[in-house]
Amino acid sequence: MRILHTMIRVTDLERSLGFYQELLGMQLLRKKEYPSGRFTLAFLGYGQESDTTVLELTHNWDTNHYDLGDGYGHLAIGVQDIYSTCATIAKRGGRIVREPGPMKHGKTVIAFVEDPDGYKIELIDLDSRSSGS
Repeated sequence: MRILHTMIRVTDLERSLGFYQELLGMQLLRKKEYPSGRFTLAFLGYGQESDTTVLELTHNWDTNHYDLGDGYGHLAIGVQDIYSTCATIAKRGGRIVREPGPMKHGKTVIAFVEDPDGYKIELIDLDSRSSGS
């Protein structure tokens, strides 16, 4: 068994695709509209679905707002150089909601960005993580 994908609902699919592709470097793997259900699914990731876990964006055509609730935490993405990654994201208009720095009670360097719908994405510096933190 393995995790295939995680799904989040988005209010503006093109805006979200731009965020995940342009700011986080994901590739659009497939996209399909379901007119009878009035929704579109888009799958993005850093590799093929056959090999890696991917992100599913669900756009319900008639919904323009979601309450994120307090059950959602974040998605996590490992990066090689968290400081330059955050600088690039900010330069491209992304919203950094926690600047890079060591996590509380540890040495792993993390940061948080927010997508257009308010979902938090944790960036984890892979080099600091592998140093035993």
